[in-house]
Amino acid sequence: MKKRIEEKVVEIIDNEFEIEDVDTVPDLEDQRLTFGNKGLRFEATVLYIDIRGSTEILNKHKRKSVAKLHSAYFHTIVTIAKSLGGEVRSFNGDGMLVFFQGTTKDSLSNAVKAAMKMVYMLTSKDSSVREKMEKYSPLDFGIGLDDGKILCTKVGISGTNNRDLVWIGNAVNKAAKLGDAMKSPYHIGISELVYENLNDDVKYHKTTGTSLLLGESKKNMWKHEYFCSGIEYNGKELNYYHTNYYWEVAWVLTMN
Repeated sequence: MKKRIEEKVVEIIDNEFEIEDVDTVPDLEDQRLTFGNKGLRFEATVLYIDIRGSTEILNKHKRKSVAKLHSAYFHTIVTIAKSLGGEVRSFNGDGMLVFFQGTTKDSLSNAVKAAMKMVYMLTSKDSSVREKMEKYSPLDFGIGLDDGKILCTKVGISGTNNRDLVWIGNAVNKAAKLGDAMKSPYHIGISELVYENLNDDVKYHKTTGTSLLLGESKKNMWKHEYFCSGIEYNGKELNYYHTNYYWEVAWVLTMN
């Protein structure tokens, strides 16, 4: 076994690494990915969400109660992400990555809208999801978003439970950094790049005045944090925007 491992490591380290640009988010069954020196690169907005305090919840409740909390939490955020074009990847404990592939303002804004809908379902007094989950414990979570190129590669060995995908890029790391730092009531943090490319409907809250003189007004939903923001990335203070706004998830009536 020692010889086999050493030969594989030499092959990986000494050979060139091939990168193929793609316009889809890879998954574990993507035939273009092998265990060799091959990666798939794509651009996307990365949404990272993490629910905190799992150890405290585990020690406070029975395991079956914690399992129910996780099931409810992941069902909520996965459903919202998929409804807006997100590709869900990398469940890791209480955290999850979602990729909104593409470089358009619409795909980027959809990622932010998904985050705002997640906040609504997990925190709003009008959401029964919040009511049911807080029966066990108050929710503490953060969401971070950044946009950029991501390199995906397959790691491990062949076999159903012996392999996984690794997601490499500043956008992934920065989204996780922002998500880890966000606290109530500012559950969502976004990078400057994301903010600068938002559509108006997820950047401004529009209100209509009570008189013809006042007309329509716009309020920026995002607060800029800079200089000594308290979040450091790659040795520098990270400029970012955060918000305490959410996006309501409406009932949808379907007719047979």
